Amino acid sequence: MDQAKRRRLEAAGWRFGTAAEFLELSPEESVYIELKLRLSDALRERRKEGRISQAALAVTVGSSQSRVAKMEASDPSVTIDLLIRSLIALGVSRNGLARIMGFDELEPQRVNETASLQDAIYTGVYRTSAVASNQSSAATLNSVLRLGS
Repeated sequence: MDQAKRRRLEAAGWRFGTAAEFLELSPEESVYIELKLRLSDALRERRKEGRISQAALAVTVGSSQSRVAKMEASDPSVTIDLLIRSLIALGVSRNGLARIMGFDELEPQRVNETASLQDAIYTGVYRTSAVASNQSSAATLNSVLRLGS
């Protein structure tokens, strides 16, 4: 976006920021989402590279074609466990999983320093008045992680 347009939007009350800022995600939630996105993207890439249909992968992992589609689409109902088991079924090694998850980064970043992949991809614009405060960040994280309260 050019700077003149950005200045006009800011003057009209629009704010620019990341998806994580808009959703008021904690650093831990951002890392968790990034991890799921990386695993989902890797699953789709490996399956396509191997010229394996979603239905064939579903049979291999004991699931359904629609579930594989949800895994590849980063559906919130899909667990990290299922993504990892599916990648292993496609022949991804432990080292391969580590690379996918970013454990091979030269300088591993602390959670509070980690920028979300979602931030890099989905940088957005939103009105200041449209942002609601999130009073239950811990409850949200617990529900995302399925830990309960």
